[in-house]
Amino acid sequence: MLNSIKESPLYPIVNPRSIAFFGASNNFFAMGTNQFTSLRALGFEGTIYPVHPKEEQVQDLKAYRSVLDLPEVPDLAVLVVPTKIVSEILEECGQKGIKQAIIVSGGFKEVGKDGVEREQELVEIANKYGIRFLGPNCIGVANPYQKLNTTFLQYLGVPGFIGMASQSGSFVTQMFNYLSRLSLGFSTAFSVGNEANVDIVDCMEYLGACPNTKVIALYIEGIGRGREFVEIARSIIPYKPIVAFYVGGSETGSRAGFSHTGALAGPDQLYNGVFHQSGVIRAYSIAELFDFCWVLGCLPKPRGARVVIQTHSGGPGAAAADSCGREGLELPALSPETLEKLAPFIPNTGSINNPVDITFTKKPMDYFSDIPKVLLEEDKADILLIYFLVPSLMVKRALEHMGLSEDQAIEQSGKMIDAQCKSIARLLETHNKPIVGYTFRSLQEHFIKSLLNHGVPVFPGPERAVRAIKASMQYSDLREKILASTGNG
Repeated sequence: MLNSIKESPLYPIVNPRSIAFFGASNNFFAMGTNQFTSLRALGFEGTIYPVHPKEEQVQDLKAYRSVLDLPEVPDLAVLVVPTKIVSEILEECGQKGIKQAIIVSGGFKEVGKDGVEREQELVEIANKYGIRFLGPNCIGVANPYQKLNTTFLQYLGVPGFIGMASQSGSFVTQMFNYLSRLSLGFSTAFSVGNEANVDIVDCMEYLGACPNTKVIALYIEGIGRGREFVEIARSIIPYKPIVAFYVGGSETGSRAGFSHTGALAGPDQLYNGVFHQSGVIRAYSIAELFDFCWVLGCLPKPRGARVVIQTHSGGPGAAAADSCGREGLELPALSPETLEKLAPFIPNTGSINNPVDITFTKKPMDYFSDIPKVLLEEDKADILLIYFLVPSLMVKRALEHMGLSEDQAIEQSGKMIDAQCKSIARLLETHNKPIVGYTFRSLQEHFIKSLLNHGVPVFPGPERAVRAIKASMQYSDLREKILASTGNG
């Protein structure tokens, strides 16, 4: 593992002060122009030099006919140009003294024999000039902390804690919107493409040292350096979780991966063994990949497998209990002390078993403050799983019946909802136990969105919530085994 992030050859790629951009023009339908626009849209604060053989100006920036004409040596070159001229441009970048590049252009190893030869030529040029490059056939990088985004979609949301390395380029850029809707974001995201010069292991090592990254997500179609993958992963796991989504285990996934990036896949059993030996948690879908990263990156690690469920509806509570049972989680009976503390808050229609079913309360703050506080203080509770159902319209309607105008009711309901969400978030800080929510309402509803903004994960249904909890427990176990095997446990 790197002692300092600046030791990595990838540091200048995701923290450049200046960029030479090849392939941007005034044709807004061109891919290069789209990526150029995304770079500027995020507000990159360094210098950008468009390089174009004909244009005097690209958008409102002066364009240069050749990279050799630039007034300085840029930190990074981004190439989104026809395949046949990539080698020529990379050669000129080397002559200029540029040491880092992103080659977006495709038409290399992934297309067969001729492409393999073209890719080898890129490697030889890079070796000649000491260039490190991502790609070819990638989409580049996003580092929102540096306002850097070389991909073709605009970065949405705020800088986050998920570091990603992906062998699919568009997968990175298409996740911007998905994560922003969960109030999540990337710390740094790499698209490695064909991995001719920089591979997923290099990116994983960088993310392991990145101070903004709390959890690492990997999209894998095939691992070329298996031994190094295991070694680097095991050096990171004591400090950060790693979650991988591997798509090459089936025949159809393997074929798709090879035609996509030229990756050579292996059977599921082999990769399961590699991940287990490395301490990497395997996800089986894209949704799971980020569900697991979400909980692992923002919640304290559970001390055990004992879950207490809080609900105000029997069906959702039973569904959560069933999910817990299927994943091997325990639902402990509550202690007499906890039952005594809960008694004042539970109506006659409620149940003080586990799940704790409130059914109804006339004091909403009890549900979001006093009751979860009691449950978190239970010695046998390692994790609190809460069902959330608070339609904003119900709160607004109640306030209007109390005499408030519609505008006043909207304003006050918003304040009440935010206060309740803050109560839950404070419990996370004060009790150091995971709190995970689930709902069948929209995640974009005001109440749920406010919880997400306050750092409380809420999943669409108990199954995903419980799977994410299980992944968090799995990480704790794998981490302890690796620490024990290295004599640091």
